[in-house]
Amino acid sequence: MEQAREPLNDFGLAAVDDAELVRRALARDGGAFRAIMKKYNQRLYRLARGIVRNDSEAEDIVQEAYVRAFTHLEDFRGDASLVTWLSRIAINEALGRLRSRRPSVDLLTFEAQGMQAEVIQFPLPSKSDDPERTMAQRQLLQLVEDATDKLPEVYRIVFVARVIEGLSVEETAEILHLRPETVKTRLHRARRLVREQLDKQIGPVLMDAFPFAGRRCERVTAAVLHRLGLPD
Repeated sequence: MEQAREPLNDFGLAAVDDAELVRRALARDGGAFRAIMKKYNQRLYRLARGIVRNDSEAEDIVQEAYVRAFTHLEDFRGDASLVTWLSRIAINEALGRLRSRRPSVDLLTFEAQGMQAEVIQFPLPSKSDDPERTMAQRQLLQLVEDATDKLPEVYRIVFVARVIEGLSVEETAEILHLRPETVKTRLHRARRLVREQLDKQIGPVLMDAFPFAGRRCERVTAAVLHRLGLPD
């Protein structure tokens, strides 16, 4: 008789491997479901967002992908990694949304189907308390997001997977059912297109590089006045 598994808190579940998380999820352990989602939310969102270019729709896609995955979790055989399996479900859901608008769309007919771009609001990692530097970082990030959104779809999903999400060539090829050579070719073209787009826009933003204003400016001004014995 199999020994009952002890319930784990979120911290404990974070250290559990995917195979054990799947076993616990199959046993209807809510903590395992939460752990899986916390672990892979960002990847699934970015992949979906790279296809549909709409924040709220990408969020809906991720939710639907999880529902589909979790209600058919017994179909996961471990032939691919859990994240690859989930990513494929999310990508298929995103492509399904596109097909509802453009019936001929599939992953291999994305060439040159540019649409009007929106900015992907990826979270900023910086915790800087300098408003000017934070604003400059946000401007630079928005330029990258805008350039990414303007890529033809065939290149955009590969660029998001490889550059933004950091997947390997092999992982990207497996998720998208492409040959590694195709991934490399599309990534090369995507990078060139992004670079060209950024070259057109980066100049005005660089004028705000290395900002020295706001709190830093006030701090230095106050320190000098204090050392001179003057009121700040």
